[in-house]
Amino acid sequence: MIRNPLPLIFRAGREYVCQVAAFRPNARLYLLNVIVVGAAMGIFRLLFNFYVLSLGFDEGLLGSLVTVSSLTALAAALPMGYLADLLGRKGALLISGVLIAFAIVAMVLWPSATLLYAMNVVFGLAQSLSAVTMGPFLIENSGEQERTYLFSFSSGLQMVAGSVGNWIGGDLPAWIAASRGVTATSSSAYGSALAVVAAVAGLGVLPLIFLRTPPLVRSERSVFAPLKFAAQHPMTLITLLLPQLVISIGAGLIMPFMNLFFRQVHHQPDGVIGVLFAWGSLAMGLGLLIAPPLADRMGKIQLVVVTQGLSIPFLILLGFSPWFWLSTVAYYVRVALMNMSTPVYQTFVMEHVEAPARATVASLASMAWNFGWVISPFISGRLQMHYGFGPPFIGTIVLYTLAVVMLWLFFGRGDWVASLETSAAPSAGE
Repeated sequence: MIRNPLPLIFRAGREYVCQVAAFRPNARLYLLNVIVVGAAMGIFRLLFNFYVLSLGFDEGLLGSLVTVSSLTALAAALPMGYLADLLGRKGALLISGVLIAFAIVAMVLWPSATLLYAMNVVFGLAQSLSAVTMGPFLIENSGEQERTYLFSFSSGLQMVAGSVGNWIGGDLPAWIAASRGVTATSSSAYGSALAVVAAVAGLGVLPLIFLRTPPLVRSERSVFAPLKFAAQHPMTLITLLLPQLVISIGAGLIMPFMNLFFRQVHHQPDGVIGVLFAWGSLAMGLGLLIAPPLADRMGKIQLVVVTQGLSIPFLILLGFSPWFWLSTVAYYVRVALMNMSTPVYQTFVMEHVEAPARATVASLASMAWNFGWVISPFISGRLQMHYGFGPPFIGTIVLYTLAVVMLWLFFGRGDWVASLETSAAPSAGE
């Protein structure tokens, strides 16, 4: 006899609401920032590639710009981790937000190749500072019970806000073009749309002004504390970071160019791509929001292995289906499965790092992610120019499969996970 699932659903929903209600004031202010900046970045990621191409540049330059931004984030990750400790969490988040808005404005006002490269360096610095600050900030502003929910809720809200941004971004150049008497695909229309993005991103900084974060004590600023942790737990760092490095190399081949993929392979206009990205971000956001209760039932590492493994068949459909509708469905399912485990994994990593080493370990994780994006977009841009999207997709599929196998080998057995948990630093307190 099939049991009625409604009581279980209601209990899970009630538990979820209780965990969200437990979020602290600092966490709530940060989430406001995530919503506003997430919407702005949704528009930016959709339109920036189109803006660069409308200026007369090619896909090779696009790949180089992504490489420059990621190379900067990679090179700056460790210094930014230490800087985040010196500035404090609030100062680091504020400076990052201001730099992002400034970089976008500058790329609109002075759209030369040199300036695009320079501002992508600034963008990379800002993203690096934000990335290495986010994990420690969320750990320090959450309790053990609601921590996974806060990480996932933050990422989920960012994706949902990004879906709204994608939706608006698909039509924003056309709205601006109609008011200014230019074509919707002109550099003027795209540039004006990005100016709107910069203004919205600037507004997103306002909630951060009201954060109340205590200054770090001297021991938490020590430059030697992260080195000590690395020396004591080298295998812990390697096994935690190596699969993410492989995933980043695969992601960098395809993910920065998904808007071009749907335009060039499936011949879709900007408006359709904007709607597609909006639903994709929404699917990703919903996946992120349901990840915490699934992690509670399955275990954090088990959720990561299962969801990333299941995403690979849909990646194959996405890249090689001849039908736009099937490629679209595969895109939605893949982004939900592949990305829902990301904040769960971030939580797992931060929980096994001592407080003085958190920002630097977050820096190492950021370096692992950005390393792939340094080399892969450059390679992919040139492969696309000569061979299309087939080879980049094949590379991504192979690398994602390798990463999932590594995760299973490293974490697939419960006794190995227990060994990691006893060998690593004690779980962070409130």
